Amino acid sequence: MNAKVWLVGAGPGDPELLTLKAVKALKQAEIVMIDDLVNPAVLEHCPDARVVSVGKRGGCRSTPQAFIHRLMLRYARQGKCVVRLKGGDPCIFGRGSEEADWLSAHGIEVEMVNGITAGLAGATNCGIPLTLRGIARGVTLVTAHTQDDSTLDWQALAQGGTTLVVYMGVAKLPEIRESLLAGGMRADMPVAMIENASLPQQRECRSSLAAMHRDALAFHLQSPAILVIGQVAAEQQMLALAASA
Repeated sequence: MNAKVWLVGAGPGDPELLTLKAVKALKQAEIVMIDDLVNPAVLEHCPDARVVSVGKRGGCRSTPQAFIHRLMLRYARQGKCVVRLKGGDPCIFGRGSEEADWLSAHGIEVEMVNGITAGLAGATNCGIPLTLRGIARGVTLVTAHTQDDSTLDWQALAQGGTTLVVYMGVAKLPEIRESLLAGGMRADMPVAMIENASLPQQRECRSSLAAMHRDALAFHLQSPAILVIGQVAAEQQMLALAASA
């Protein structure tokens, strides 16, 4: 049997957003290595698999990446069908390409299965179109948390003219606010802060760039949450249509 690992995106939390291909992989799985942000409800598709928790979350005790690599390699070389199950999409702030490259370098076949990312699902659930003709011609996904503490080019982001979706930014709201203002973004730019995207406990707080840190404190915003910054964050068209249907 050829050694193989599936790198599978479990989506943002709502188990109904799991793709058919992800379900197919889970049904074949003998070993499922699962991240913290994956909804345990998706495991109903692999009732006989061994589930191994290898969570990685900012600010919390995390499983070392090198250990995850070695564990995937060991199970794959044993001939097991291994699924590495990640929240959202494996290649959007999910280390999917790093793991795929490492496994391939060690002779392991890898198949990637995309998942819906939280920025898209959370915005849609709040009635926010990330692109909108005449208002937003593109969307930029960024993370406020970097492994080497490097700084984003906030001036370029502020002046890019696209909807800005920020992952892992709750702890850095003051820095994000000041950096975008310094980069030339207007103080009244609409902002939506969306907690627990796609889950029943999803919450949203609408604000502006200038007020978002103050409003987040009053709202008691907590991780996991995404920020949608741009003119579209003032939109609620789709939500209004859904409510009237």
